[in-house]
Amino acid sequence: MEKTRPLWATPLQFVFACISYAVGLGNVWRFPYLCQMYGGGSFLVPYVVMLVVEGMPLLYLELAVGQRMRQGSIGAWRTVSPYLSGVGVASVLVSFFLCTYYNVINAWAFWYLFHSFQDPLPWSVCPLNGNRTGYVEECEKASSTQYFWYRKTLNISPSIQESGAVQWEPALCLVLAWLVVYLCILRGTESTGKVVYFTALLPYCVLIIYLVRGLTLHGATNGLAYMFTPKMEQLANPKAWINAATQIFFSLGLGFGSLIAFASYNEPSNNCQKHAIIVSIINSSTSIFASIVTFSIYGFKATFNYESCLNNPNFPGCVTVCSCLTQAVQGTGLAFIVYTEAIKNMEVSQLWSVLYFFMLLLLGIGSMLGNTAAILTPLMDSKVISSYLPKEAISGLVCLTNCAIGMVFTMEAGSYWFDIFNDYAATLSLLLIVLVETVAMCYLYGLSRFESELKAMTGRALNWYWKAMWGGVSPLLIISLFIFYLSDYIITGTLRYQAWDAAQGQLVTKDYPPHALAVIGLLVASSTVCIPLGALGTLITRCLRRGDTAPVA
Repeated sequence: MEKTRPLWATPLQFVFACISYAVGLGNVWRFPYLCQMYGGGSFLVPYVVMLVVEGMPLLYLELAVGQRMRQGSIGAWRTVSPYLSGVGVASVLVSFFLCTYYNVINAWAFWYLFHSFQDPLPWSVCPLNGNRTGYVEECEKASSTQYFWYRKTLNISPSIQESGAVQWEPALCLVLAWLVVYLCILRGTESTGKVVYFTALLPYCVLIIYLVRGLTLHGATNGLAYMFTPKMEQLANPKAWINAATQIFFSLGLGFGSLIAFASYNEPSNNCQKHAIIVSIINSSTSIFASIVTFSIYGFKATFNYESCLNNPNFPGCVTVCSCLTQAVQGTGLAFIVYTEAIKNMEVSQLWSVLYFFMLLLLGIGSMLGNTAAILTPLMDSKVISSYLPKEAISGLVCLTNCAIGMVFTMEAGSYWFDIFNDYAATLSLLLIVLVETVAMCYLYGLSRFESELKAMTGRALNWYWKAMWGGVSPLLIISLFIFYLSDYIITGTLRYQAWDAAQGQLVTKDYPPHALAVIGLLVASSTVCIPLGALGTLITRCLRRGDTAPVA
């Protein structure tokens, strides 16, 4: 007899799983950067518009497909059409690429968390040089936080060509990060459903604590004033709208197959429309909430630097508080340099450091639960694989494989490869995947057919809004984003990266070498070609079957 599909214990577990997956590090370190770059409060206008015309409809589409087909991404799209099996394979491959590097962030968070119990914090002061007559030259030229990040954490090489050896401390932290992920996904929805209560709720507790602390910091109002003062001229900037659409798209985790996997464990009658709206609003609200916390800390840091400038002319600060606030930083630079710079100047800095990196870990692990589900669900749906291996063994093999590949990112040149995967492994591929998904459901499977199935399943009819977004607005928007990114790559010409120059104590721009460009090309092509290859493979198989069954003349 066919095995009964596991289900979430309650609909609330499913909602928490989606929130835990969608609300991730991008909400904390990408959205505040975009606000800083594109006009503070005025950036919320394109952001909310893109949420309504792109984020919410596409999230509902993926949840509805998963709940209707009750399979992972590969099986779901094969059910829609045998020619679409490559779409599911592309999603799994992109999720695999994401897992290999994303958990490295959790490894770094573990590393900083362990060091947060020291007094003083190890990134708060420069270490003494060999003969103890002064500070290490590299640290003096940069800063103590930059030195701890680039030298003590990454032990970064001068260029991507100089790979260096695996750093055993980050490597052990990476093994620990994967062990934690494995324990969370060990029993499928049974274990994941319990973990998401913590990974979804506890980050908000930490953010609230940080908000209270941030608002009481000297100069916090300067940061908040900068955030909420709109620069209306930015509304005429096309890049503001493009980045708003991109942020919504990637923040919700569309195209990876994680949402389809989560929804496949729902009861067929579950109100996934309501849940799509709830998850979308909570995700975007969290971005705004995290920005308030971030800008209060920005204001404190900028004011501290400005006042240090006034008291010490040699301090590497800014001319004004405002000039400090315009120094936009995102990604690992914000998480591990700017935040740590602010934390070291707070009272009881160890406490705030522990809370901050604990929050990063929860956000990162929550996202990893969704990333791994996108890979594991199609594998466990496969009768061939699941008949030979229990789900614990499948989960273990996936974690072990990703951990082994992830060791590349713990080498001296590892952070350069991390940036390559982060910048190129998913962008164009995901846009193409979601475009094909939307067009396939509306025009291949049939919007009216899908609408009648959703009504029979949930008892709720689709209104004009969902039909208009799925049938026209959202696909056109994805095509626009795809064209923009493609043209941006072409116009940019030679791709470059930021390398750490220890002699100068700063980042310098270098061209990617040929082997790095080849890897970038493979990352982009490997997942995108799955879609046409899957269709071609199905066509050839059908033609061969017809040939075999053709009557002999």
